[in-house]
Amino acid sequence: MSPRKVREIANQIQGRPVPEAIDFLTLIPRKSARLLVKTLKSAVANAENNNSLAASTLTVHRALVEPGPVLKRFKAGAKGSAKPRVKRMSHLRIVLTDGKSN
Repeated sequence: MSPRKVREIANQIQGRPVPEAIDFLTLIPRKSARLLVKTLKSAVANAENNNSLAASTLTVHRALVEPGPVLKRFKAGAKGSAKPRVKRMSHLRIVLTDGKSN
């Protein structure tokens, strides 16, 4: 999924509480929203297990979408020619905060 498509959704969940962000993402019918909710749930599980934080007190501090590797492919074109296609990927990073620490 290209970073541009994911950033459109990721910018909307910044600053929201985690339960509200998960509800918001489940209502959006886009593949990028499904990928973000999966990453968000993983970040919440890491915060609960590693730092003993409750999911209800967490807030999405930042949702970063960075460009990943790019696959360069070709598709058949007219008169035996080949048209280049670029298949973009992205790295998702979600930073959570409990509001108490920096």
